[in-house]
Amino acid sequence: MKTLTLGKTGLTVSELCLGTMTWGTQNTEAEGHAQADLALDHGVTFWDTAEMYPVNPVRAETVGRTEEIIGSWLAARGGRDRLVIATKIAGKGQIIRPGQPITGATLRAACEASLKRLRTDYIDLYQLHWPNRGSYHFRQMWRYAPTGIDKAAETANMTDILTTAQALVAEGKIRAIGLSNESVWGAARWLHLADSLGLPRMATVQNEYSLLCRQFDTDWAELSIVEDMPLLAFSPLATGLLSGKYAGDVIPEGSRRSVNPDLGGRVTPQVFPAVAAYLGIAGRHGLDPCQMAIAFCRTRPFTTIPIIGATTLDQLRTNIGAAGITLSSEVLEEIAETHRAFPAPY
Repeated sequence: MKTLTLGKTGLTVSELCLGTMTWGTQNTEAEGHAQADLALDHGVTFWDTAEMYPVNPVRAETVGRTEEIIGSWLAARGGRDRLVIATKIAGKGQIIRPGQPITGATLRAACEASLKRLRTDYIDLYQLHWPNRGSYHFRQMWRYAPTGIDKAAETANMTDILTTAQALVAEGKIRAIGLSNESVWGAARWLHLADSLGLPRMATVQNEYSLLCRQFDTDWAELSIVEDMPLLAFSPLATGLLSGKYAGDVIPEGSRRSVNPDLGGRVTPQVFPAVAAYLGIAGRHGLDPCQMAIAFCRTRPFTTIPIIGATTLDQLRTNIGAAGITLSSEVLEEIAETHRAFPAPY
């Protein structure tokens, strides 16, 4: 497993990140621990979670459970310094503090609660799960209109959050701060305020990215490269669509689709022809489709760290195997042609 420096943080992370959002719903605590053991055995030392996890579904009675499972693993195995752990504060409209925006005060309270659940003294990367003002992500780009934004109010809120982040860094509770489901304007504003006020820079962004979802390839790509802000790519398998297990519009028992039939708006009339095209590329070149999809993310001109999740150890083992895959120029050319044919299947 290769490692790389995470932007300007000074943190060294594995080239793949372990996603944990199913631990506590689709996976038991014991299964979560087994996944953690397997990931660490294969050099995946960068792990991502969130205070609102597990998902599928998100429920008030289970929020925080995933962090607790990581915490019990740490208590049993030790070696906190072997890992780089990322977690997130839930955003406005999410289940933990419904209707409440992220502020400096909620950032501190949420961080300290996550520390207790994780049973650790520090969080390596603390992320804002959603921007307060709204988001284009999760298919909201079809209806989200960025009107009515009060720039002065946004600036004051961002400054409050960054000032609290600076205090949390000074106290040793977090090492870096990052974004999730954010826009280019939002990221640029965060960076401007940090640079002009001497506050912590947003180090990374966690947005959706896969062969089927390539919103990041234009303006975001430029900002990511110029500002050295790596992409933590969630759903690199498009919630399992790119594995082929839903081909023919089937819903396997126990799969994510069995609890979320439209996969968060990803199942559309256009998606299965696109999936079939990518499966065809993998088949023609003797590649596992999951490994091809994950390996593609690592070919991008901007630093991309795919977040790999699984519900079984076999799935996780296959996904980790993508780290050893180098895609040929022929494969990349066919992927480019397919992307032009199916630019936005959902």
